Amino acid sequence: MSQTATSAPAAVAMPGSPRFAFVDIARGIALLAMFVYHFAYDLSFFRLIETDIVFEPGWRLFARGIAGSFLVIVGFSLVLATRKGLNRPAYLKRLAMLAGAAALVSLGTWFAMPDNFIFFGILHHIALASVLALPFLRLPLVAVALAAVLAFALPGLVAHPLLDAPWLSWLGFSQAPLRTADFVPVFPWFGCVLSGIVLARLLLPRLAGSAFATWRPTAAPARIIAWGGRHSLLVYLVHQPVFIGALTLATLVVPPPSPEERAFRAECQRSCAGPNLSMQVCRAVCACTVDGLKREQLWQKALDEQLSPEENARMTALAQSCLRER
Repeated sequence: MSQTATSAPAAVAMPGSPRFAFVDIARGIALLAMFVYHFAYDLSFFRLIETDIVFEPGWRLFARGIAGSFLVIVGFSLVLATRKGLNRPAYLKRLAMLAGAAALVSLGTWFAMPDNFIFFGILHHIALASVLALPFLRLPLVAVALAAVLAFALPGLVAHPLLDAPWLSWLGFSQAPLRTADFVPVFPWFGCVLSGIVLARLLLPRLAGSAFATWRPTAAPARIIAWGGRHSLLVYLVHQPVFIGALTLATLVVPPPSPEERAFRAECQRSCAGPNLSMQVCRAVCACTVDGLKREQLWQKALDEQLSPEENARMTALAQSCLRER
């Protein structure tokens, strides 16, 4: 997963198949994690926070964890949905919904951000994986586990200039840089789906008839989370337009920092950071200093580098005061 990590939580359980509430809860919790990531990403995109979410290692790891968890649940749900055989009409209907939603995401991002549009994101992967995984539902468990290991390993084993062609990048073997807001290629991510199949085939025989299998949430928060897990495709399609719309309105009320202010803060943070002060503390100190300069009507003079010696001393005092408040 690259930038938005947009971990689409499309459930694949078929109508009429037995539902385990814990699967809906797991998918709902993954949805909540996705909300956190996407909201942080949107804040970064609108320049409402200093952190560049796309390039922050911790956030990138968080995004990959979310994507992996959804894909494991996809594999688990496929096993659960086909325990009594494949319901072809329901399966094809669900597959058509996934493919249509993926096409909608590509079309929407093409118009919204043509230089960064999503051509093979999480929904595209889930739709394709829902087909590719079908033969593995009946293969011996050891064979599925070995296939999962191979799927994870293949990108590091396969390399060829022909695979760098843009039209083959969705496979996951390309070494060429890509510009896309969300990228979940077949390899290595299909390994997560296969891992979900292995997990389900190990656990489901042990869960059948147990209290855990028949458990249903009664507390309101758990029921809301389970509802989101059951309607995850709808929630996925709706949540980003809601976030972006809300933040667009927010920027009309509180405009994001100008390029000049961002440059000033960046220079301030570089000067501040050191062995005794973390970058997080420096971000807060520099933001506080900028607020103080604006409050005392010294901000424009600071940008123009026209502060008098007395005003420079006042700026230093403001920074020291902000540091003490940390």
